[in-house]
Amino acid sequence: MRRTQQERTDTTRRALVAAGRKLFTEAGYAGTNTTDIVREAGVARGGLYHHFADKVALFRAVHESIEEEMVEAIVLATDGVSDPYDALVAGLDAFLDHCLLPSTARIALEQAPSVLGWAEWREIDNRYGLGLVTVALQAAMDAGALRPQPVRPLAHVLISACGEAGLLIAASPDPEAERTEVRATLLHLLAGLRTDPA
Repeated sequence: MRRTQQERTDTTRRALVAAGRKLFTEAGYAGTNTTDIVREAGVARGGLYHHFADKVALFRAVHESIEEEMVEAIVLATDGVSDPYDALVAGLDAFLDHCLLPSTARIALEQAPSVLGWAEWREIDNRYGLGLVTVALQAAMDAGALRPQPVRPLAHVLISACGEAGLLIAASPDPEAERTEVRATLLHLLAGLRTDPA
């Protein structure tokens, strides 16, 4: 059957995002030009500018696709975990695992703050992760696993701590070892929030 115009449009956009992700990971934002992108995607230059105003707009779309995948991985990791504290740990582990991926490390953690600017990078990070963290913390408080406290500032502090942990992993010459270290630190932070035993 003949593909619809919308299907062709969606296919072109996906190809451009995939090409951008590959090239931004390998060569970095500055080392990637639009000629490389359209060649990798197998589309005409006009196709790039039909979907994205410029290279920054494509980078933004690539970054957001990585954030979406990260949220999906966290949701999948926590699905079916009945204890809310264990769900927090499972979500944390899924996040840290995602930080080990070259595309996450290079694009979402290393380059996005400078390419998009710190304010936009933080806004995107909060849009994808803050709600998830807030819901998880509130569920743990409601279940009595964490001491009751204002959830909004706690969620902001925790997501900031996770962001810094991700940056440490991305910048480390030994990301696996760094993941182990920052995981232990984040678990100590979470343990400090637990309800005192009776």
